[in-house]
Amino acid sequence: MSGQPNTRLADLFGLAGWSKGELARLVNKQAAAMGHPQLSTDTSRVRRWIDMGEIPRDPVPRVLAALFTERLGRVVTIEDLGLVRHGRAGRRQGDGIEEHPDGVPWAPERTAAVLTEFTGMDLMLNRRGLVGAGAALAAGSALSSAMHDWLHTDPTLKADAPVLDDPLHADPAGFDRYEAAPIGSQEIEELERSVEVFRAWDAARGGGLQRKAVVGQLNEVGGMLAYHHPPHLQRRLWGVAANLAVLAGWMSHDVGLEPTAQKYFVIAAHAAREGGDRPRAGEALSRAARQMVHLGRPDDALDLMKLAQSGAGDRLQPRTKAMFHTIEAWAQASMGKGQAMRRTLGQAEDMFVAGRGDAEPLDWMQTFKDEDLYGMQALAYRTLAEFDPSEAAHAQHYAEKALALRVDGRERSKIFDHLSMASACFIADDPEQADRYARLALMSMGANSSRRTWDRLRQMYRLTAEFAGYPRIHQLREEIRLALPKPRAKGAGSARA
Repeated sequence: MSGQPNTRLADLFGLAGWSKGELARLVNKQAAAMGHPQLSTDTSRVRRWIDMGEIPRDPVPRVLAALFTERLGRVVTIEDLGLVRHGRAGRRQGDGIEEHPDGVPWAPERTAAVLTEFTGMDLMLNRRGLVGAGAALAAGSALSSAMHDWLHTDPTLKADAPVLDDPLHADPAGFDRYEAAPIGSQEIEELERSVEVFRAWDAARGGGLQRKAVVGQLNEVGGMLAYHHPPHLQRRLWGVAANLAVLAGWMSHDVGLEPTAQKYFVIAAHAAREGGDRPRAGEALSRAARQMVHLGRPDDALDLMKLAQSGAGDRLQPRTKAMFHTIEAWAQASMGKGQAMRRTLGQAEDMFVAGRGDAEPLDWMQTFKDEDLYGMQALAYRTLAEFDPSEAAHAQHYAEKALALRVDGRERSKIFDHLSMASACFIADDPEQADRYARLALMSMGANSSRRTWDRLRQMYRLTAEFAGYPRIHQLREEIRLALPKPRAKGAGSARA
C-alpha cells in the first residue's frame, strides 16, 4: 500500500459513475462468474484501493479490468487502472511519483502479457458491439519522453517465457488464454504470410472489415510468445507480433478508434524492440505520428518523429528515411511552415532515389512505392495550400503523378489522391476539375470501410462553400451531405489530450 490515492483508478471510477458499494458487489459477482466464488469484497476495500493506493491480489485486478472495459465501452487494462505492483512508476524531477503516460514503458517481460490482455479486451468489445469511447490520447511529447531511454537501450531478446503464475502475467480477464505450445519455422512462415494478406485487404478495403481478425491473430501470437522458443524463432515471432500490432493500430486509426490505435502502436514498438528490430520500432512510432497529424496535432507528430528516427538506430534503409521525411513534411505543412516542408520533401526525394539500388525492401516497407511518395508530396502541398494558395499547383502535379501509378488495387490510397487533387483544384479556383475528382473519390468511398477517407472528404467539403453558386458544385455538396456517415455518439473515439 503506497498510502497515496490511485489517481488512475479514481479517474476511471469517476467516469464509470458507480458507488464504492456498487463496485464491491459487482466485483464479487464478476469474480464468481470467472470461477472465483470465494472472493469477498466490501466497500472499505474499494475505498482503500482508490484512496490509499492498495493493490488487491489476483484475480481482483483482472476482474476490475473486465468491469471497467464493459462499463466504459473501451479497452481498460490493469495498467490503465494503476494496479500493477512493479515497473510502473517513474520519478519526477522533484518530489512525488508520476506514472508514465499510457503505462509506457513497461518492463520487457511485460510485453507479451500486455499484448495478450489488451487484444483480449479489444475482442470482447468487438463481440459486444461497443466502440472506443471517452478515452484520452497521450501527447506525442509525453510518449517520447516516456519511451526515449527505453528505446535507446540495447534490445535483449528474452529466450525464457514469462512466468505464468506471476500476478504480473495473469490471464486476460474473462478470456481463454491461448494454450502456449511450441511452434516451428513453418508455423511462423504461415503467420508472416497472413500479415501480407491482412495488409493487402486493409489497403484495398479499409480497416473496418478485417480489424477483428487481425486483433484475434495478434492475441494468439501473444499466447505463443509465452512459450520457451529457441531465440531465433522467438525473434521472428516478436516480428510477427510487431507487424500485426502496427496493422491493428492502423486499422483502428482508420475506423476512428484513436486511443486504441495509439496503444497498438506503442505495443508494436515494444514488440519490435523485444525482437531486436529497432527500425521496425521506429516505424511503429511514425504511424502514431501520422495519426497525430490527422488529428490536428502536428507538433506532437514532430516530437514522435524525432524519437522514431533516433530510436531506429543506424540501420534505417534510405527508403524508410524517405517515408519518415514525408510524415515530417506533412506535419510542417499543417503548421504553415512552407520553407521547412519543402526542405524536408527534398530530403525525402534524395533518400528515395538513394534507395533505388538497395536490396529488396523490408516487408513492411514494400508498399511505399513511387506513387506513395508522390501521394504524400501532394498531401503536404495541398495542406500548405491552405496557408498559401499558390502551392496548390504543386499539389495537383504530385497528385496527378500518384494517380497515374495507382494500379495495384490499393483503393484507399487512390481515394486520398483524388481528394488531394480535388482540394487543390478548389484552392486553385478550378471548380470544374475539382468536381470531377471529388466525384471519382465519392464513387469509391461507399465500398471502403475507412473513416479517414470521410474525414478527408469533410476537409474538402469546406472548400466547396465558395463555389456553392455553381450548379454542379451545389449538386456535389448535396450528394456529399447525403453520403456522409452520421456522427457517432458524443465522446466516441475521442481524441482528447
